[in-house]
Amino acid sequence: MSSYRMPAHTESPQADPHTVYLVANGDLRPAANVTCWPAQQQLESDLAAAVTSLGWRLRRGHEVDEAKGHGFIDSQRAGIDVFRTLPPNAPLIVAEAVWQYSHHLLAGLRSHQGPILVVANWSGQFPGLVGLLNLTASLTKAGKPHSALWSKDFTDDWALAGLKSWLNTGELTHDQSHVRPLPSSSLSGPEVKLGRALAAQLSTEKAIIGVFDEGCMGMYNAIFDDELINPLGIYKERLSQSALFAEMNTVTDDEARAVRAWLDTAGLTFHIGTDEATELTDDQVHTQCKMYVAALRIADDFGLDAVGIQYQQGLKDLVPASDLVEGLLNNVQRPPVRSRDGARELYAGAPLPHFNEVDEGVAVDALVTNRVWTAMGLDPATTLHDIRWGEQYGDDFVWVFEISGAVPASHNGGYEKSYSMRQPPIYFPLGGGTLSGVSKPGEIVWSRVFIMDGALHVDLGRGTVPELPAEETQRRLDATTPQWPIMHAVLHGVGRDQLMARHKANHLNVAYGPDAQTADKALLAKAAMFEALGVQVHLCGDVTLE
Repeated sequence: MSSYRMPAHTESPQADPHTVYLVANGDLRPAANVTCWPAQQQLESDLAAAVTSLGWRLRRGHEVDEAKGHGFIDSQRAGIDVFRTLPPNAPLIVAEAVWQYSHHLLAGLRSHQGPILVVANWSGQFPGLVGLLNLTASLTKAGKPHSALWSKDFTDDWALAGLKSWLNTGELTHDQSHVRPLPSSSLSGPEVKLGRALAAQLSTEKAIIGVFDEGCMGMYNAIFDDELINPLGIYKERLSQSALFAEMNTVTDDEARAVRAWLDTAGLTFHIGTDEATELTDDQVHTQCKMYVAALRIADDFGLDAVGIQYQQGLKDLVPASDLVEGLLNNVQRPPVRSRDGARELYAGAPLPHFNEVDEGVAVDALVTNRVWTAMGLDPATTLHDIRWGEQYGDDFVWVFEISGAVPASHNGGYEKSYSMRQPPIYFPLGGGTLSGVSKPGEIVWSRVFIMDGALHVDLGRGTVPELPAEETQRRLDATTPQWPIMHAVLHGVGRDQLMARHKANHLNVAYGPDAQTADKALLAKAAMFEALGVQVHLCGDVTLE
């Protein structure tokens, strides 16, 4: 007789008929969950009414924790425990009115056998739409079938029809007719030759991206396996944020003051106060200037071609936010930093591409963009933005793209048109300044590198940044996060619901062209480089290839 102690068998819970179960995934940070809980309650109330109107019942799959002050799943362990109590074959809705850490749910969602629908409220107040895009991108990377839906309050005909379709069939299909493959067989011309030459150079000479602690913000979709990026010639240098903190302590006060003086002279406006708990202070900025010097010196030590600093998770309780640093690194004009011995200026006259929140899809994209734009003599400043929200304005649907803290100053029209505000205390107890502003009018190329079916893909499209009236810009900032940089964007030939249905990330990359024709040429060169590297290229919307 075996002496092994066998685990007790647990019967799977049974689903109630005509019942759909709901889970609410949240943030890792308690303050964010508590702040966003009222918006989540409203979303769940609206969703319950919609489900009921269609003859179904919505049942919450986990209790509200009154002691914590919210009803979110707030850790991976909590998510695993919740899914043990759910009927494995039941239809399941993941409802999001807040940023969520996808890994909290992935263990349960991977093994769930019933249909999965991820929903969010169409609101800029809290980043539920951003959370939805991250979770659906993570499920795409994991190869897990799912559907998605979004609505202001789930009373509109479009949302109700989509919900009805999913409840009845377990599936929901959106229009993605705006996506087409790159016609590589017909590509020719100088931009194509340039892209292919740059691809050959990268494959041969190789590049290193510095990763300061992988897996930030629960973004499973933003972790790119070595086996996928090494064939492109891109390799990782895995670094610890503790090394950044240690290096900051070697930077002198005089070096930090020189960075601040350069920024003051360049015209960057700092919104300085005296209350450390709620306002940006000179001491916070001084520490950020030390981080800027430290980041460049570590990048030089390892010969990095790009660097990614986490959204300050791990360091947020030790130092102010990294955002000002990130914006500076992505800009051609920035405070000079010399090597420790003073003999060399580091990365002189060039940006050191930074991929915010250690999003490695952004890293691959930023490397390619930097090389194409530099070779074409264009401003290579690039950045990511959250796809935060949007509304109709006049004849156009105008998106609100907002990065959570910093853009390169050239995207705002220069330092004199940029400003720094304290990061919200809800995220950053020790403060730290942003590098904010309103993105200048102009022509952009937007893109996203993502993982689908075990391979690398990239979506590429064109857009225009309009100049909206100041009062409309302020309204949109007030409806989202007013401290953060904002880009108004009109995407060419891509509708609101098409982008939401297709996009495989919470982030997208943007870079400017000086005019529409040049932006078209830069997109073509970028597409050719990606195609030559073996990445599957998709054109989105109205794209001109000549």
